[in-house]
Amino acid sequence: MTRANWTLVLVILFLALLGWYLLYTEQIVSAFRADTATMTRMFAEVQTGLQEPEPRGADEALVNLQRIILESGVPLIWAGPGDTIQSAVNLPFTADLDDPDDQERVRSYARELATRNPPVGNPAEFLIYYGDPPELRRLRWIPWLQVTGLFIIFVTGILVIRFQRRADEDRAWTAMARELAHQLGTPISSLKGWLEVLRLTPDERPGAVEEGEIAREIGEDVERLERVSRRFELIGRETKLQPLEVGKVVESVETYLRTRIPRLGPGIRLEVELDRSLPPILGNEVLLAWALENVVKNALDALAGRGGSITLRAFHREPEWVTLQVEDTGPGVDPEIRDKLFEPGVTTKSGGWGVGLSLSQRIVERIHEGHIELVRSGPDGALFQLRLPLAEAEEAQETVSLASGLER
Repeated sequence: MTRANWTLVLVILFLALLGWYLLYTEQIVSAFRADTATMTRMFAEVQTGLQEPEPRGADEALVNLQRIILESGVPLIWAGPGDTIQSAVNLPFTADLDDPDDQERVRSYARELATRNPPVGNPAEFLIYYGDPPELRRLRWIPWLQVTGLFIIFVTGILVIRFQRRADEDRAWTAMARELAHQLGTPISSLKGWLEVLRLTPDERPGAVEEGEIAREIGEDVERLERVSRRFELIGRETKLQPLEVGKVVESVETYLRTRIPRLGPGIRLEVELDRSLPPILGNEVLLAWALENVVKNALDALAGRGGSITLRAFHREPEWVTLQVEDTGPGVDPEIRDKLFEPGVTTKSGGWGVGLSLSQRIVERIHEGHIELVRSGPDGALFQLRLPLAEAEEAQETVSLASGLER
């Protein structure tokens, strides 16, 4: 089940519980309104009896008043001398007062009512035991309904979160595995090709390739394999950060891409605007170069088949941050994926796996405690921005924390 479906399920469940609760509450409100009308009728009968000059009229008013009280649904038990049950109405069970067993059953129920509501009357003459009206009994269920509803929503929410987290983890691992296979595939294919060339005699080799050149190419492929292995090794564990010159990272990415842009994206220009007075940050050169490379490759994909330019900038304009920007002249990011651009598996490429930007976000935000975002996207291109904290700011913060600890 997708995230959208789970959200729909939660919304439907919440609305169902809310509707159930509102309907139940409205029924209780209607019952209290009916009780108000009953009290008004009782008051009217009392006034009629008081104003009636004839005893017969007053007796008739009392009979009507008694009938109204009995119709209210309130359990009433009239006990005479010796705790003998004279009359009982609105009991939760059927009882024959001429039966001794039922008499005892009603007396037991009367004692139960007395624990909640003290009986009314003179013990030497009679006592009237009374219970709660039906509306009050229904009100007692409201807290339980609320707790049950909240519990259901809580449990469902936990299950949804666990399911979604597992789905995200599966998607991330799948995307990571595919990305690893993709990055390993290129140098491995190249090594297999050079191995085939080595098996040929010098005269059979295309272009009379010498063994020194083959060894150099194999060395570059091995170096690429080591770099890929090192990257995935670092991304899976806690990384120690050291003072790092951002300019070196930018230059290494530029060098790597300039040799590959003619093959990856013909007709694409790479421009670099590097502030030479950048202060150092706390970072890892291998991972940070990987994050920046992924963002630039994302721009390359946007310009594939149409050409254009990519501008890579690095500057220091904020007191505690060094900023990297990657701007392209492509078609921009599809609005349908803009809000989930950094989620694993999200991509607009038919052959892509959507792991590059999610890796960049993990490297920049979780490992380097920085920020990465899509600043602008439109028909004239997209602008990604990476902000990285200065090494001095981190050291100053650690110094303040240490000083505060010593003072305590």
